[in-house]
Amino acid sequence: MRDIKELQQTLGLSFSHPALLEQAMVHSSYINENPTRAAGHNERLEFLGDAVLGFIIADRLFKEHPDIGEGDMTRLRAALVRGETLARIANQIGLGSHLLMGKGEESTGGKNKVANLAGAMEALIAAVYLEFGITTTGDLVTRLYSVEWEELTSRGAVADYKSRLQEVVQSKYQEIPLYRLISETGPDHDKQFRVEVIVNARVIGSGTGKSKKMAETEAAREALQRLAVGFTE
Repeated sequence: MRDIKELQQTLGLSFSHPALLEQAMVHSSYINENPTRAAGHNERLEFLGDAVLGFIIADRLFKEHPDIGEGDMTRLRAALVRGETLARIANQIGLGSHLLMGKGEESTGGKNKVANLAGAMEALIAAVYLEFGITTTGDLVTRLYSVEWEELTSRGAVADYKSRLQEVVQSKYQEIPLYRLISETGPDHDKQFRVEVIVNARVIGSGTGKSKKMAETEAAREALQRLAVGFTE
């Protein structure tokens, strides 16, 4: 295991009790081979970290996306806290190199396994929570999730609203929604796109966004809302 001070530098945090962070990096296989280690492995911290991360993600989704329902928030939260997502974030901060595990587990690529990396991330989040509290932990999660958050929330919404609209329209009108770009404004670094969605030769929704996909998402969302209330114009 690399110097725990290096991990603290990566996180931008200084622990008063670094032993807590050290324990977060101990895989159960290491304890199996070294049963006298007093600190124990990280599975209890994983349990707490999973709950803390779930709350932080749910709280942010609730506050930043007031227009989506429970089902959508549940789906997005699941995507953001699943093992593959956590493992990608763990790799971004080089967490695998800090893991302490048994020789058998390490020899089979244990430091690169999704389950081990995801568990270590959850344990790390718990350690930060216990040391610094929920506000600092939330700030850390926001920073670590900056890329994943943008990609998963935007792409998830695109797939969901557009696919749901297509299902509704095919069932009701036996056709596929047509998305039409109306305008593209602003400089290259700050584009704004406006899109309309057409069904049965009528515009039933429009939306704007920083990409065509985001604008289409908004158009599909508006169309679904209007269809739900019996839009007939």
